[in-house]
Amino acid sequence: MYLVIFDCDGTLIDSQNVIYSGLEHAFRQEGIPVPDRRTALSIVGLSLEVAIAELVGEAHLGRVPHMADTYRNFQLGLRAEGVVDPLYPGAREALDALSAREDVLLGVATGKALRGVVHMEESHGLVGRFVTRQTADRAPSKPHPAMIFQAMEETGVEPSRTVMIGDTSFDMEMAKNAGVASIGVTWGYHDEARLRAAGAGQVIGHFDALESTISGLFGWNREAA
Repeated sequence: MYLVIFDCDGTLIDSQNVIYSGLEHAFRQEGIPVPDRRTALSIVGLSLEVAIAELVGEAHLGRVPHMADTYRNFQLGLRAEGVVDPLYPGAREALDALSAREDVLLGVATGKALRGVVHMEESHGLVGRFVTRQTADRAPSKPHPAMIFQAMEETGVEPSRTVMIGDTSFDMEMAKNAGVASIGVTWGYHDEARLRAAGAGQVIGHFDALESTISGLFGWNREAA
């Protein structure tokens, strides 16, 4: 078996508007200047408290827990209103193609909490698609390799048959730290140069290239799938 692990925000779903709105709200509630959009979104992929701490700096570290709660409540409010982050073009087709293979297991490793992953699955008809779900409320923040280690332990798949797919340097560093292959995607939050500097084994610009890129990494025989 092979294990293909996906990041969520910036990889499977386009959540940048919702994330930035939540950060804006949390900063304004505390009376702290809101970082510009590019700076704010550069930390997407880290667990929430770690991400906010990166943005506020040492002077406001004591406010991080409250800001994180404010952000979470804001997001829950949006979900209650029916706001759904869209899948990136080609994401569903790529998941369908990989799921159709009998030798592939799918997982997620994300800075989201589990309830955020559940919301994504339910919103897009992906319930049951991922056999392992590694989230910020059950593992250290990326780039610590714990999420990947836990995913491999849950599925019984060895590192040489595991690949991490993500849009940030944190994903690529996590894969490197776990000793697994990595594929960076350029439609998310970090550009190709940053992905490669973080150790991305391959970089793609569209989901159409994903299956063939994974096939190249593992030497899959497409006819045998």
